[in-house]
Amino acid sequence: MTTPDEETDAAPVAAAATVDELDALRDDKFEDPIAELEKLLAQSRRAFLLGAGCSRCAGLPLMEGLTDEVLKGVPEKETAHTVLAALQKDFAGATGCNIEDYMSELVDLISIAERKSFRGAASSAVSVGDATFSVDELRTALESIKVGIAKCLNGEGLDVSNHRRFIRSMHGTLLSGKALPAHPVDYFTLNYDTLLEDALALERVPLADGFIGGATGWWEDGLYARDNALAKVFKIHGSIDWCLMDDDPRPCRVRSSLSLGGDIERVMIWPAATKYREAQRDPYAQLLGHLRSALRPAANSEVMLGICGYAFGDAHINLELDRALRESEKRLTVVCFTDRDAPEGRLAEWFRDPAVREQVRIHANRGFYHADTVVTSDVDLLWWKFEVLARLLGGER
Repeated sequence: MTTPDEETDAAPVAAAATVDELDALRDDKFEDPIAELEKLLAQSRRAFLLGAGCSRCAGLPLMEGLTDEVLKGVPEKETAHTVLAALQKDFAGATGCNIEDYMSELVDLISIAERKSFRGAASSAVSVGDATFSVDELRTALESIKVGIAKCLNGEGLDVSNHRRFIRSMHGTLLSGKALPAHPVDYFTLNYDTLLEDALALERVPLADGFIGGATGWWEDGLYARDNALAKVFKIHGSIDWCLMDDDPRPCRVRSSLSLGGDIERVMIWPAATKYREAQRDPYAQLLGHLRSALRPAANSEVMLGICGYAFGDAHINLELDRALRESEKRLTVVCFTDRDAPEGRLAEWFRDPAVREQVRIHANRGFYHADTVVTSDVDLLWWKFEVLARLLGGER
């Protein structure tokens, strides 16, 4: 038996245990923003840009954690370890650096070394900090990093339940019972993992991802025009299950258990959109072309782009989004979910810009921002979390 004092002390603990992440969104003042979101989903063509934050609920690390895991996983005896150590030293004092920055630097250095070699320079080696590396050493380092990323993202026991819930909400019905549009949903993802494709397949949603075949397949860009595809997946930065074989510029998708001979690039992923990659290798340019086309709908058509799990850290993607807003003739609506309490960075710029602010709806951690409408909260709203957004779009209130 508990005393009155013990009962009083225990009450807050019991109450805290029942807190639901949707509780704050049940406030009446957020009824209109949520209803307007449903309206957009029901009436517009739909596209989503998904970043690393959307994979966290499945058990995968964010970019900072991924960087740490990859750096720790490269053996000290490998050239990649020496190259990475030199890159880290070269980036000393910089803020927010991650593994994509290091990969981007490597790609640029490889391009410089190849250009020197092509022009017949006495030495094609390039310097990183106090060290000097050949083009072969840089290529080896880049491939080691990609393999390290694949190992980190291809772990066992990943929880795909939230991705399945999100897919069900996008290809089912709204809370109001209205059927969603029959138009295919375009999923543009910056993630290297396969969670999105896995969830679509498990939910039996016909999809086009650019490949003919199954776990092993080959690239055919024309597949995106398939009439029966209800979902189209565009992996802007490549994937852990893509590779290049025998100098073919088009990727293959290959089971990780297969042993492949010949000249291959085992993991085909790109760092944050360097001009070198854009100019030199498809399907990167093709995928960006699909993004540009999707965000500039034809006359008498509109598109909603939902952005979740993306921290606007890729300057190239940010430029594409900004151009699309200004070139879509007001037919593009961007719905952003951010963990910041209020709009910051690029979102703050859009919110203040009279040319585009009507087209941008910002669901921040402590409020909703759209044109002249600002609805704030004293508590965290959490609709920026992928798992919470999946529940919200699935009709939970």
